[in-house]
Amino acid sequence: MAQLRSRRRHALLAVPVGLALTTSLGLLPGIATAAPQGAHAAKTPVRTDGPLLSYVVNTDSARGTLARVKKAVADAGGTVTVAYGQIGVVVAHSKNPDFAKALRAVPGVQSAGATRTAPITPAATTDYGKPERLKASDAKALAAARTAKPGQEPLEGLQWDIGAIGADKAAKVNPGSRKVTVGVIDTGVDDTHPDLAPNFSKGQSASCVTGKADTTPGAWRPFNPDEDYHGTHVAGEIAAARNGIGVAGVAPGVKVSAIKVSTAKGSFFYAESVVCAFVFAAEHHIAVTNNSYFVDPWMFNCADDPDQKAIADAVGRAAKYAQDKGTVNVASAGNSNFDLAAKEIADASSPNDNSKPLPRKIDPHTCLDVPAQLPGVVTVAATGVKSQKSFYSNYGLNAVDVAAPGGDSMQVPDLPAKDGRILSTMPGGDYAYLQGTSMAGPHVAGVAALLKSAHPKSSPQEIQWLLKAQAKNPGCPTAAYDPDGKGTWKAACTGTRHVNSFYGFGIVDALAAVRD
Repeated sequence: MAQLRSRRRHALLAVPVGLALTTSLGLLPGIATAAPQGAHAAKTPVRTDGPLLSYVVNTDSARGTLARVKKAVADAGGTVTVAYGQIGVVVAHSKNPDFAKALRAVPGVQSAGATRTAPITPAATTDYGKPERLKASDAKALAAARTAKPGQEPLEGLQWDIGAIGADKAAKVNPGSRKVTVGVIDTGVDDTHPDLAPNFSKGQSASCVTGKADTTPGAWRPFNPDEDYHGTHVAGEIAAARNGIGVAGVAPGVKVSAIKVSTAKGSFFYAESVVCAFVFAAEHHIAVTNNSYFVDPWMFNCADDPDQKAIADAVGRAAKYAQDKGTVNVASAGNSNFDLAAKEIADASSPNDNSKPLPRKIDPHTCLDVPAQLPGVVTVAATGVKSQKSFYSNYGLNAVDVAAPGGDSMQVPDLPAKDGRILSTMPGGDYAYLQGTSMAGPHVAGVAALLKSAHPKSSPQEIQWLLKAQAKNPGCPTAAYDPDGKGTWKAACTGTRHVNSFYGFGIVDALAAVRD
């Protein structure tokens, strides 16, 4: 689970047979009289022999397009699940293997495609009860850390990351505003955790797993707390309360909400769920979203593939809608040590939801990691305790905006922290260490929330500018980057002291966010 971020085709209008015959009456009377009076040509039967898949259909904004598309969905053997008229995205289900092809031929449709390669499975049921308590990942270390210094949370001595970006000092100046909410788009959040309950916003939480927002109380909690702990860990990094109980978040005074988007089996993050999440965030006054994942099943969505293009289009529209409503969208860069500015990347993991992946070479300039590489999204790389690039972190000149602590087991801190990974909350009132750009993103989301608290009238673009302007850049390493000395994670840093491929504009600064 720690590896979750672990990240136009033009068709001719098809003319129905019956319309073709009617149009020809005045020109070819012989054809008209060949059929009995009042007879209608038989329509080609719609195929239903394919797997039940989910589709996104992206339309223009012309009047009448949405109604036309809904009818076309039914004619092609599909069912509309939800239609987001505000962004021109329709989500539909169908067993017709030609469904997407048929919809692409409809006037006003700009792209359409399947959001998955595996069939839809029935939704899992949950009683939304309190998750089972997990075992402590390192009971001895946790117990030793409970002798906190004055003003610290009991386990803060294990959180090297909080001090690394000045979040401990920032909390004394401005811990964040209660008017600012960070939405965690993820596997769900255990809002009963004692470090999260004081700051949790139920009114801004939902499950978007089906592609349609479900605000039933508790719907936002993890399906399986033993497996779907990722979102709870992320939430604690952002806004764990300073309440004398466990750990501290980067912005302990702001609110945090959960928008669950992962499936019950396999924890897949499909496009229809993510579209729902961004729209929900936009319409529920969420100031910042954290996105520590890539949209499944493709690690990169290529513009020359109609299905992948439709996925990127749909999520891109939703993310932009949220930004236009005032939301800052933060996303993790990924955990494959890829140079996102390279000419070519070997993607060996896509699609990841069905049979064996199909290894492919992709161009990261035309094949996007969604949502991290969408326009307007803050893309975050990870660092370790030594303020060096984490061995696994993706990077890239002009592809990464900023960096933040994500943990690195090869960069070991001094006592009492002991562990180079990130300690945060887990379902059932527990705590555990994880590492990944999944952990770096929440640190940036927390700093963005502090900036929004200090500058409540600032636009998302202004908050992004402040994030970059205040960041501290270590610069490219003077020696070759080879963290294990074996070439396993070798990477080349390019750029300048101020902007480079490893850190973008630099490592974010929580103290500067509340001082400036």
